[in-house]
Amino acid sequence: MKSIYITSVGPHSGKTAICLALGKQLQAKKLKVGYFKPLSFQPWRIGDKLADEDAAFVKEVLKLQVEPWELSPVVVTPDFLNERLQTENTGELMTMVIEKSKTASKGVDVMIYEGGGSLRDGYVVGMPSDKVAKKLDTKVLAIVRFRHMVHLLDDTLAAETRLGDALGGVLINRVPADAMDFVTSRAIPYLESKGIQVFGVLPETRSLEALTTQELRNVLDAELLTESYNPEGLVESLVVGAMTADSALHRFRKQTNKAVITGGDRSDIQLAALETSTTALVLTGNLHPSPLVVKQAEDLGVAVFLVPSSTMETVEKIERIFGKTRMGQIAKLEKFESLVNQFVDLDKLYKSFGIKF
Repeated sequence: MKSIYITSVGPHSGKTAICLALGKQLQAKKLKVGYFKPLSFQPWRIGDKLADEDAAFVKEVLKLQVEPWELSPVVVTPDFLNERLQTENTGELMTMVIEKSKTASKGVDVMIYEGGGSLRDGYVVGMPSDKVAKKLDTKVLAIVRFRHMVHLLDDTLAAETRLGDALGGVLINRVPADAMDFVTSRAIPYLESKGIQVFGVLPETRSLEALTTQELRNVLDAELLTESYNPEGLVESLVVGAMTADSALHRFRKQTNKAVITGGDRSDIQLAALETSTTALVLTGNLHPSPLVVKQAEDLGVAVFLVPSSTMETVEKIERIFGKTRMGQIAKLEKFESLVNQFVDLDKLYKSFGIKF
């Protein structure tokens, strides 16, 4: 059996999407694929069981026979953390993870392990990515999200320092168009001169990072003020409306398919937003807007949501999930698979991890 341990250098880098894309491609090549996520910080209740939200979706997409709660045996909740802080013995967790991984990998040709959301994850329970990968005897594919030219290089070099010989190579994700030349002509040659394999560079694709209006409504538990809305409408950017109407209009024109978060009493901002490409208005403070705003939004097909929280609190709630590739939509996954096939040297990647067809 061969394996790949896929982890992120930092949050929202696209590791679950990579797990799914590689898993589906390997299945298409007639290999039996397994999946296992040793540590989770995303509790997902299924009946009386705790599972991981991503693991539950991976099971569905890859049609795995193992139960979701068996795919991620250590799920960190507040109660779990409080209990762990009262004991210094975390070794039994690693022992359990190794045993569970053996069960999940029975009869499998290629095992995909999903690591933490960053290389900082897992230390408090004795399960950082480098230690888990070593115990599972697998090499690591690190996903590096582009944030800045310097950060890209530092993040990748930091991953090499932490993972050492376990690092099989990296994928660079979400590179904006204006940074692509730097990444391909300067950064990659530099990293490869340091002995770090780079398997591919995926371009930034805003529609993959977007939330749907339904996801936005769910995360905010918002009241819908318009009679109807498109639950699959995409929110690709967030704009806080806390300026004058003239300044707002100038800023709003620069952002398409956006959600505008503003006070319910700011009719000037709301109307300015409706003059531009807006998917949703999120009105804060439980302040109902003018009927004119609601009527105009309905005519334009813009969802209007009302929430009791302040503008700042509302933005913080959205930002916890915004920018994370939400693979809960099959159409998004298919688009991401296409990007992986186009921009990743899969032959080089599979050879590095010893995977043969």
